[in-house]
Amino acid sequence: MAWSFGRRRPTTYLLGEAVDPYPAQAPEARRGRVRRITEIGEPVLHAPARTVETFSTPELAALVDDMFATMEVAQGVGLAAPQVGVDLRVFVYDLTDERGDRHVGHVVNPSLEIDDTAELITEEEGCLSVPGAYVPLARRSGATIRGVDQHGGPVQLEATGFLARCFVHEAQHLDGTLYWDHLSKADQRDALRQRDEERPEVLATRREIAIELDKTPADYPPEPAGGR
Repeated sequence: MAWSFGRRRPTTYLLGEAVDPYPAQAPEARRGRVRRITEIGEPVLHAPARTVETFSTPELAALVDDMFATMEVAQGVGLAAPQVGVDLRVFVYDLTDERGDRHVGHVVNPSLEIDDTAELITEEEGCLSVPGAYVPLARRSGATIRGVDQHGGPVQLEATGFLARCFVHEAQHLDGTLYWDHLSKADQRDALRQRDEERPEVLATRREIAIELDKTPADYPPEPAGGR
């Protein structure tokens, strides 16, 4: 297959840097094990995460790998450490933007700057910690993330559109704020209704994907771990 004149070939960006080639499955996802995703109501999701103080450790590397594997099995585009029960300021992401470009990476100790002059866009948004629920949420379409990688190297990422939405969502997780907290009471009720209806199928799909990827599935309780 050839690209016709005037068409751009999609690019993969690893921590903001173009890479070619890049595997369909991120190396971290291949190495990692699948962990249970915490659910709304569990305390770790609703408190600020701790700053990472030590870098280049096997424990931090394993956390990043496991977060990628867990995100892949859950068909997510971003995941914060509290969502696997770890109260550290780390998030990972792997998504395709509106232009068809792929963005992959992890950020440790991120600080978020939202562009208040960017367009306010309302789109349906979900959270892996509220499985199966999607509700409209307005967010600014521009953001900057500053932090470090797992080795302490500096990271600065400028984002627009879907990528910006992902960065804002994940960075706010680390402050104990879920997308849920931005919803009206009516939308919160609707999200819980969707969660109650869709959760069994969502968890069954996560299990199936884990097995297909030769991973051990995570165990989930019959009822939401954070309660109803």
